[in-house]
Amino acid sequence: MTEILTPPTIERLRHELRRRELTVTEVHRLTPHMLRVTLSGPDLADFVSAAPDDHVKLFLATDGGEPEKRDYTPRRFDRAKQALTLDFALHEAGPATEWALQAVPGGRLTVAGPRGSQRISGPIAEWLLIGDETALPAIGRRIEEMAAGTKVTALIAVPGAADEQVFETKAALSCHWLHRPVAAAAEAAPFLAALARLAIAPGTFVWIAAEASVARAVRSYLLEERGHPLPWLKAAGYWRQGQADAHEKIE
Repeated sequence: MTEILTPPTIERLRHELRRRELTVTEVHRLTPHMLRVTLSGPDLADFVSAAPDDHVKLFLATDGGEPEKRDYTPRRFDRAKQALTLDFALHEAGPATEWALQAVPGGRLTVAGPRGSQRISGPIAEWLLIGDETALPAIGRRIEEMAAGTKVTALIAVPGAADEQVFETKAALSCHWLHRPVAAAAEAAPFLAALARLAIAPGTFVWIAAEASVARAVRSYLLEERGHPLPWLKAAGYWRQGQADAHEKIE
């Protein structure tokens, strides 16, 4: 790919960090492996989430001692209703998954953040979004918030057809779903095979989020095999197989 002279910019914003005590107002099984929980409360009056891949921190009560903390993407925020939507990928038996499965209207949850946001802008002709179940909230939010006519291709791995989602968007979306079992979520092969068949136009910004080793493999393939320019790519490991609460920025 020919290098673009003016690369995109990533603007980093900082937000005031505070804890918010919220109440569960709705619980909905979105797909077999995704649970959607809506939270509300007056503490959301000054909530700010300026980018689709922001993260809030959940404080999850334990039987003894300090609460467990987990990062989750704000899937949607309705300021008028003071309602925050979080999607939980049901792919592990961790404390966040356990909390979500037991959540009922009237339940309580402490949430903090986002601490900051990274807004991507510049002369971007197209977007390529690559991720697994854990990245679906960020991918879905970015697609739905895109301006009308924006060209975007999404490459998303989920366990099966029933786990595919429909996005309400005015963007020009081409969505490719990769079906593989949850046990294979740390394998990069399905992504690499799909990418080998996919044309990537000049001026495409690529956003990647998946299991850390998968995200690294996809990033390496695009940079080394496809010659994609480094400034036009952002990758992150949203989780790491075999490790609790592990995420990784991939520079």
